[in-house]
Amino acid sequence: MGLLDSVVGAVSAQMQQHGGMASVLGGLLANHGQVGGLGGLTEKFQQAGLGDVIGSWIGHGHNLPVSPGQISGVLGSETLQAIARQLGVDPVQASAQLSQVLPGLIDKLTPHGTLPEAGLGNADDLMTRLGALLKG
Repeated sequence: MGLLDSVVGAVSAQMQQHGGMASVLGGLLANHGQVGGLGGLTEKFQQAGLGDVIGSWIGHGHNLPVSPGQISGVLGSETLQAIARQLGVDPVQASAQLSQVLPGLIDKLTPHGTLPEAGLGNADDLMTRLGALLKG
């Protein structure tokens, strides 16, 4: 029974983490999210001197990488700590996870290669889109 419990626990933890990450991403990218949606996140990247990085994710072509340290600098410690609490990890792990997820996700959410004028929608719309992407 111990092995079965371990497997069930690992699967539950993984599902919670994906749900937590989806919630975090919704909070970052939804129009009224904690950084002002994708437009606000783009501004934060530009202010940090990383406009070319997020621009590569939105535009067509190769996605430039972003380091966990750059994510931390863009989001700031307060926002990153809140995200880390949501994910149940420390801020270093949260920034590492975001540095892996954001480039591909933003690329997929902007298939036309431009920042959508109306943003990515409200949290419910975005959560539906994120759920489809995480399953796919």
